Parts: sequence; C-alpha cells; structure tokens
Amino acid sequence: MKKVIKNTDKPVQINRTISQIAFVLLCIWIGVEFHLFVKYLETGGVSGSPSRPPGVEGFLPISALMSVYYFLISGEIHSVHPSGFFILLAVIGVSLVFGKSFCSWICPVGFLSESLGDFGDKIWLRLFKRRLKIPRFLDYPLRSLKYLLLAFFVYAIFFTMTELALKVFLDSDYNKVADIKMYYFFAEISRFSLIVISVLFVLSIFIRNFWCRYLCPYGALLGILNFVSPTRIKREPLSCIDCGLCAKACPSFIKVDKVKTVISDECSSCMSCVDACPVKDTLFMSTVIGKKKINKILVAFGIIMLFIAVIGIGRASGNWHNSISTPEYLNHIDNVKNLGHPTGVREIKELNEKSEERNLNEGKKISGK
Repeated sequence: MKKVIKNTDKPVQINRTISQIAFVLLCIWIGVEFHLFVKYLETGGVSGSPSRPPGVEGFLPISALMSVYYFLISGEIHSVHPSGFFILLAVIGVSLVFGKSFCSWICPVGFLSESLGDFGDKIWLRLFKRRLKIPRFLDYPLRSLKYLLLAFFVYAIFFTMTELALKVFLDSDYNKVADIKMYYFFAEISRFSLIVISVLFVLSIFIRNFWCRYLCPYGALLGILNFVSPTRIKREPLSCIDCGLCAKACPSFIKVDKVKTVISDECSSCMSCVDACPVKDTLFMSTVIGKKKINKILVAFGIIMLFIAVIGIGRASGNWHNSISTPEYLNHIDNVKNLGHPTGVREIKELNEKSEERNLNEGKKISGK
C-alpha cells in the first residue's frame, strides 16, 4: 500500500476569481468612460467627457491583429489603435508562457461564460447527478468552428493583404472609428443581434463554455499557443490514488487522471485540477524543459504581472494613446454609422488593388517632380 501524503497547499481559485472580477470591473469602468466620450462627441462637447480610454481597443482584436502584422512587415507601430496592439501582445505573451491562461484568469467573456457554466452545472448535478457533456462525435466538429473562423481571419490578413493595403485600411476612417461603431452596435443593438446573443447566453448555461469552446477565434489562437508553451500541468502516477477528482474539477472535461502531461488546446491553466488533487506533489504545473515544479501562487502572480508588464511597456514607450485628435473625432461622429469596411477576401483584394494604384500614382508624381 503506497503512502499518501495529504496536499496542504492553499488553493488558488480565490486568487483567480479576484483576478477575473478585477478585470471585469476594469472593463466596466472603460465602458462607462467610453460612453461619456461618445456622449461628448454627440453633443459637440456640451456634456460627457473628452477623455477617451485607450483600453477600449482591447475589444478590437481584428484591428489589433492587423497592427501586429503591419509591425512585423514594416517595423512600425501603427498610431491609430496602438493600445490594441499592446493588449494583443500581452494576451499572446501570457499564453506563450502559461498556456491558455488569459481565458481563465483575465478575459471578461471567459468569466461570464464560466459563471454561466457553473450555474448550469448546479442544475444538471441536482437533476441528473452529473454535468452535461456534448458527445465526442459532436464535440470535435463543433470545436473546429472556432479554428475555421481563425483560419479565415489569418488568411484574409496574412495571405491577401500587402503592407500598403494594411496601411490603407489602418489609416481608413472606418478603422479610426471602429471603437465607436462597436459602441453603437451594443447601444443600438438590432433584434437579430439581440436574439443571437440571447441564444449564446442560454446555450452557455446548458452547454458549458459554449462560446469559448466552439466559436471564439481568440480562444482558437491561444489554444494553438498551448502546444508551444514551456509550461504544462503534470501528474505523478506513482503517488496518484486514482480518485478522479482532478477530471471532475476540470471545466474543459479533460481526462487529467488518465495522462501524465496535460496536452490539450482546451486547457486554460485555471489550476482547478491542481487544487482538487488531495495528494501532495501529485498534480502540479511544471516546465517542459528541466521539469521544474512551479508554485501555484507564482503561476497566478506571473500571469497577472506579465500581462501588466506588456501593457506597461506600451504606456512607457508612448504608444498607448492614439493619434486621432478630438476635432477629427467630432468631424467623423455624424457619419460613423455610414462607414463600411471590407467584409471578405474579395473586398480585401480590391483594397490591395486600390492601394497599389495609389502607390503607383504617388510614384508618378514623385518622378514627375
């Protein structure tokens, strides 16, 4: 009979919840500030606030992805949504080091999805003594949807847009007011959009993490980064008592009790399985190289500090506030709802052609001089 040493480590779920709530409150504050900014623009400066919160750009992931690609090929941080650029880098940086941890420690949508899932689990456990789980033959095809969405965006941006086309788009009036258009999308939400969001809300109660697991392209990107992260959740078979508590605690239904190392695009490094393990040093996060165990508190501290550090670099470097002046915003506010953008590969190709034509015309002007 193997000797069992009780796990006395303090759980980190309370730390994770505090982190999630803190970022949710931060997003609410950003939302209120941005509402006052839009009101200031709508009233011509009569009411509201002239201060625009740069953090709102965190909700423009496509523009941020374009900015990252533009930086890679030009070496320039585009000035229209620079904070979105650094927020995306912070998300990627955290995920590269600690796996898909952004989803379970920072993301406000992840927190909402998790809360709805917890509520749904209580209902299913009370009625059927078990959590609802989608059958594997449906789960895998549904999980592929978010990767298809990610593939579309990656192809449309990285494979069809030239440097000049990216600059034309990032400099466009549409991109300049993309945050305001997003505001109006929710402030004046259509019946169809409201129905879609309501359906997703309800599905997230009955099917845990429905949006995050099946539809979120952000989650797909971070899931891929999981495979190259230098940290992993590991299980020590010699001290494991096969209680199965880790698998029951996993919000992503990963069979932690059946593997030595958790290698999954759905693992969000939430540490729920580690907290649930009753045996000391049996389940833990460690480095891939050197296999050094990482203390749970250090993991929690590292995730938050790394995210804040990248944001701090953006602020300290002077690339946080955008270059759009208040008069320019006031000039655009009346026409915001009429501005459109490329919605598909064909439109992006047309943008490429227009940008190349503009480049050619500029070249002729220069040579004419």
